[in-house]
Amino acid sequence: MAHFKEISPNASAGEKLMNWVDNRFPATQLWEEHLSKYYAPKNFNFWYFFGSLSLLVLVLQIVTGIFLTMHYKADATNAFASVEYIMRDVPWGWLIRYMHSTGASAFFVVVYLHMFRGLIYGSYRQPRELVWIFGCTIFLCLMAEAFMGYLLPWGQMSYWGAQVIVNLFSAVPLIGPDLALLIRGDYVVGDATLNRFFSFHVIAVPLVLVGLVAAHIIALHEVGSNNPDGVEIKAKKDDQGIPLDGIPFHPYYSVHDIMGVGVFLMIFTAIIFFAPELGGYFLEANNFIPADPLKTPLHIAPVWYFTPYYSMLRAITGEMVKVLILIVLASGALTITKAQISGFLKIVVAVFTLGLAVMMYSVDAKFWGVVVMGGAVVILFFLPWLDHCEVKSIRYKPDWHLYMYAIFVVVFFVLGYLGTQPPSPMGERISQVGTLFYFGFFMLMPWWSKMGQTKQVPDRVIFHAH
Repeated sequence: MAHFKEISPNASAGEKLMNWVDNRFPATQLWEEHLSKYYAPKNFNFWYFFGSLSLLVLVLQIVTGIFLTMHYKADATNAFASVEYIMRDVPWGWLIRYMHSTGASAFFVVVYLHMFRGLIYGSYRQPRELVWIFGCTIFLCLMAEAFMGYLLPWGQMSYWGAQVIVNLFSAVPLIGPDLALLIRGDYVVGDATLNRFFSFHVIAVPLVLVGLVAAHIIALHEVGSNNPDGVEIKAKKDDQGIPLDGIPFHPYYSVHDIMGVGVFLMIFTAIIFFAPELGGYFLEANNFIPADPLKTPLHIAPVWYFTPYYSMLRAITGEMVKVLILIVLASGALTITKAQISGFLKIVVAVFTLGLAVMMYSVDAKFWGVVVMGGAVVILFFLPWLDHCEVKSIRYKPDWHLYMYAIFVVVFFVLGYLGTQPPSPMGERISQVGTLFYFGFFMLMPWWSKMGQTKQVPDRVIFHAH
């Protein structure tokens, strides 16, 4: 029989109710472990708002999505009209729809900023590798969720954007055409595609997303939060086992995050009420035109949060593949001549390098574009094992590392901008250079991250009251 915790007969009704719950469900224990007795570093700064804001936007998207589902019709003949009905006839429907569409962009804004904070402060380093992997998986699911949701309004850009992206899978050797057919559910993007995308967008992916967010938070609270100094606060504790540089998440950071939420909601509501399309970046003009399979828009581009990867996809031409083959051959030659490996391993490297070069030359460039686009996200998963710097935080890395990160951000923005523009020879060349830098930043990180003189990391976190 379970052991029940006793409580004084003189306790208040609220305490008795809480005791009754605690004897059947660890409510108080969960509250203490994740809030009131979860000790976070006392030197969190502006960058630490975006984790809680990501959670807020997730809840916002789920709630507004539920209300939109009540009136939306996942049918190719009625989908666009049902969105118009929501916008014009459902009480406050326009507000719910704009909250959801603006929320999609807001989600990527806060998630990109959250990931950038992890990048500059080394939040992916030991012992937080699993926290980072969960986070990258969330990002991948978020991209799938956003892509499938973008099809649902059944406007011109929804339809043709889906047509372009789904057709990319046909470039996969051997199984490509069948894979594209499986995703579409038909020979063209149509009713079957809309139905399966709706099912995944509303049920399957959100369930996975919520589970991954829970795993991300549990993993984080198991190892503890990182901080701008990259110092492990659990290393120095007082007699009660409380970190000397830690403060309870609640009430200190719950109040701290409320301030961030307040500022975020002011910006968010200003966009919803005054610029929900944000000049065509959040909602394109073409998506207010019903989908027409017989009329292709002059320029098909994905939403802004996909455009850096779309630029990389377009950068991989036949000419670019030859450059990549040269890079592969040079990498293999360097490994064979410089690396301290046995003769047998050198032969293996040589055979693999030549085999990869031949395959790259013989397979269509379109396929390698898809590989590069997917690889741009997948490579993030390996970041904990690519960074070999002695210190975690950008504060104590060599000064020139800061410039490397700054150039990386600029390149990412440039790729994002080029992805919104029609193809041009100059844009193609810039996107090719940007793609090489993006992958070079990560793949050469084991070498350049060790270069330079690091600064002395303090024993305890540096905190200035503000």
